[in-house]
Amino acid sequence: MTDFTPTLTPFADHDAELAKAEAGVAKLAATRNDRWYPKFHIASDGGWINDPNGLCYYKGRWHVFYQLFPYGTAWGLCHWGHVSSADLVTWRREPITMAPSLEQERDGVFSGSAAIGDDGELRFYYTGHRWANGRDNTGGEWQVQMMAVPDDDELRHVTKLGMIIDCPRDKVHWHFRDPKVWKTGDVWYMVHGVSSADRRGQMWLYTSEDMVEWTFKTVLFEHPDPDVFMLECPDFFPLADRDGNEKWVLCFSAMGSRPKGFMNRNANNAGYMIGTWEPGGAFEPQTEFRLWDCGHNYYAPQSFDAPDGRRIMVGWMSPFDHAMAMAGDGWCGQLTQLREVFLGEDGDVHTVPVPEADALRADDVEFGAVDLAEGGRMTLDADLEAGEIELSIDLANTTAERCGLRVHETQDGGYVYVAYDAQTGCVVLDRQNGSGTDGGYRAAPLSDDELAADALKLRVFVDRGSVEVYVNDGHQVLSSYNFPTQGPRAVSLTCESGGLRVKGLTLHHLNGIALE
Repeated sequence: MTDFTPTLTPFADHDAELAKAEAGVAKLAATRNDRWYPKFHIASDGGWINDPNGLCYYKGRWHVFYQLFPYGTAWGLCHWGHVSSADLVTWRREPITMAPSLEQERDGVFSGSAAIGDDGELRFYYTGHRWANGRDNTGGEWQVQMMAVPDDDELRHVTKLGMIIDCPRDKVHWHFRDPKVWKTGDVWYMVHGVSSADRRGQMWLYTSEDMVEWTFKTVLFEHPDPDVFMLECPDFFPLADRDGNEKWVLCFSAMGSRPKGFMNRNANNAGYMIGTWEPGGAFEPQTEFRLWDCGHNYYAPQSFDAPDGRRIMVGWMSPFDHAMAMAGDGWCGQLTQLREVFLGEDGDVHTVPVPEADALRADDVEFGAVDLAEGGRMTLDADLEAGEIELSIDLANTTAERCGLRVHETQDGGYVYVAYDAQTGCVVLDRQNGSGTDGGYRAAPLSDDELAADALKLRVFVDRGSVEVYVNDGHQVLSSYNFPTQGPRAVSLTCESGGLRVKGLTLHHLNGIALE
């Protein structure tokens, strides 16, 4: 190895920039409207947030960082916000961790990850972003990989080490970002997303012996669709199947994919492929691209290893497609619940809320088995601000064409319909009668085995401005915003063109995660 020193080129005092950012968030938070502000999802006190970053468990606390624009409620100059938890149940706001202060990140401290070295100490890896013409995106982007280290055990302050990988601009068309670092065997690996010179979405693989000096190894993966020009927020990790065999899961957010049937309905779409990988080589996919989440608002997920071996992931409920109603309330954007990732008995990836989140349940309202006649409707709660509904539909004895839950049901006729659609064989999240969004519906197709099963299991999480639906132990998920109008927000069970039989139904009122 040669002696390698990262490039460090400050243009501003970092602590002064952090103080300005804190003041910006505080100004927005002072007049924040909480009508849709989440009770049990992570969000900034004020300002815009996007991608989760730097997820880790470090010295007794769980840490979630996220992209933050502290001066407004639209995407802007990216900082890193931060929350932490001792138990994955209640969370504490931490000081803003990073603000632009080096030349290579003059126009944004972009997304990245955290990795704990063999010495037990943590390192941050992230992308430094600047506009190539120094003004805006008309001249392209100049992105490089950066490194920082914490100055304290609670990760409240960092020292930036500077640039560790410059962008080979003759081989890249603008996009070169979002490093994810892990160790396999005796080697440290880094992947990040790239738009190649011929505008193909790729993931590049680098290796290191000391976590500081990195060497390009290979193109880990190139997306087969020529319309996909960039693979944002990559992730790559192994999972064991039911026989104990190791599979590798390649994750990315595809930019440029076109809608086809129920697939790729959002502007950009986050998903995964399952396959095999040998260290240093290319990834060999064994499945097609599959969505992490079939909802309207899901993007840029990141995962990490928990101390007990679980793989935990959180995504951004993205409002990129359309202007969001909450942007006028002093904040914009939230993260999903933290989800455990595993391979199910069906060999596919499942994601479910971490079991620690059950501690948010304030009570259990048991309805037991329920039968509804054609066109029937049953109110479960006249005003549910934050809750979880567990529902098991008896498919063999249900004749309804559509049946399920109306949530965010308001007195002006608004609601979101979470329903099983027997004609399409899908679970749908329909916002046709919703509020404050572009409407539309999203569908999670069920497999033949799921359709043939005796029950369809749903877990529906309702927050003030969002809905998350977990289908059959997380084989599919749908996450979407909805912004109900003023007044009570009921939840009801309903069916259309036939009857509904429910094997079991429980409603849990949920406490908040206590961000302060």
